[in-house]
Amino acid sequence: MNKVRWGLLSTANINRQVIPPIRVAERAELVAVASRSQASADAYAARWDIPRAFGSYQAMLDSGEIDAVYISLPNQLHAEWTIRALEAGVNVLCEKPFAITMDEVDAMIAAANRTGKVLAEAFMYRHHPQTKLVGEWVNSGLLGDVTLVRAVFSFSLVGTPGSANNVRLKPETGGGALWDVGVYPVSFAQYVMGGPPEWVIGDRYTGDSGVDVSLQGQMHYSGRRVAQISASFRNPYQTQVEVIGTAGRLVINDPFRIGVDGKSYFVEFHRPDDEIEILSVPQKELYLGEIEDMNAAILDGQPPYVTLEETRNHVRTVLALYRSAQMGAPVALSELP
Repeated sequence: MNKVRWGLLSTANINRQVIPPIRVAERAELVAVASRSQASADAYAARWDIPRAFGSYQAMLDSGEIDAVYISLPNQLHAEWTIRALEAGVNVLCEKPFAITMDEVDAMIAAANRTGKVLAEAFMYRHHPQTKLVGEWVNSGLLGDVTLVRAVFSFSLVGTPGSANNVRLKPETGGGALWDVGVYPVSFAQYVMGGPPEWVIGDRYTGDSGVDVSLQGQMHYSGRRVAQISASFRNPYQTQVEVIGTAGRLVINDPFRIGVDGKSYFVEFHRPDDEIEILSVPQKELYLGEIEDMNAAILDGQPPYVTLEETRNHVRTVLALYRSAQMGAPVALSELP
């Protein structure tokens, strides 16, 4: 095998971001899509020029025609279909959030270990040169000791046309601002800080449907280091990350949807005297890195860049923030499995 045969499990809107990089990647080909009905699958395959269409998810997994699957289902279905795919001998790139309970996370990891297949969480921004540049600056000590990370991701959803039926606002589908957009600030903070926090405190505003439409949190690390995160469906679109150290700070104006919709992206280095240097960031299509990473893991045996340990800590930290927001008190990560 010198190419990975990819299938799309569902016809979710996010697929439109993944289809082009699969086709651009040298060692990948898009061969199939599966939906809950044959008519839906056929229509989607015709629209996107995909060779095979399956009228059920399981039919595609059992077909022997794909090597890897991209799972873009609603959050509450990630665990079930990831495990089914792995047990069918198919490698899995699972859209964030990986799962919504620790039991699900552990069952998914156990299935990957049992089957020997590749399993990775689809945090596309982590593979981009911009994010890796920030990591290099932090790890090399150019910022001194990093003491604070501030990260925000918000967009207006509440009250918009059709929002009442949006899966992001439904408790039964794993909805909520933190699960949807807040996982990006959480993951970025853990990337910069080198792992999960010791304890967290969260505060949320719950909407009419019962899910958080905004959540703010503080993640506390050893050495009095802090990460502050904000996620919201109530505020206008905004993404930004600031990494503050004793020798300067980095400001990332487009940290998560890098270059999408033609938006320019760059990293500012603010020196202690507030002189600003614009850091050069190599150009790369946002979703290509995660596809290339999966191809290398499947074809070359290279470990996925975003490890399952890191992914487990993403979910663990989110659950701790939710617990803190519900209790109105700090929660230590040690209280979760």
